[in-house]
Amino acid sequence: MAHYAFINSKNIVTEVIVGRDEDDLAEGVTSWEAYYGDIRGQVCVRTSYNGNIRKNYAGIGYTYDADRDAFIPPTPYPSWVLDEETCLWVPPVPMPEDGDYNWNESTQSWDAVIEGS
Repeated sequence: MAHYAFINSKNIVTEVIVGRDEDDLAEGVTSWEAYYGDIRGQVCVRTSYNGNIRKNYAGIGYTYDADRDAFIPPTPYPSWVLDEETCLWVPPVPMPEDGDYNWNESTQSWDAVIEGS
């Protein structure tokens, strides 16, 4: 079982499906990416739950960056920057490790989550 992402003309993932393993080819099929893409008339790119290929598992709304050959999630906040190695967004200030926190974009800091609030 493999997973495939359909990409629109703006390189945004529109759907992720379960499909055939790439080594389980049917007669006349040389690539499942090409086969599924031809059926839909969209670019189709394989994705992986464990990140073995294309850095991150694709999700609807993710961007496929062909230069990096990676799926990049939407940025959670304007101040966060892309980690080029993982293709994940990271905050400008690391989250403290001593509890639960929420990012505060207006102060660009972490606010402690207070139980019962």
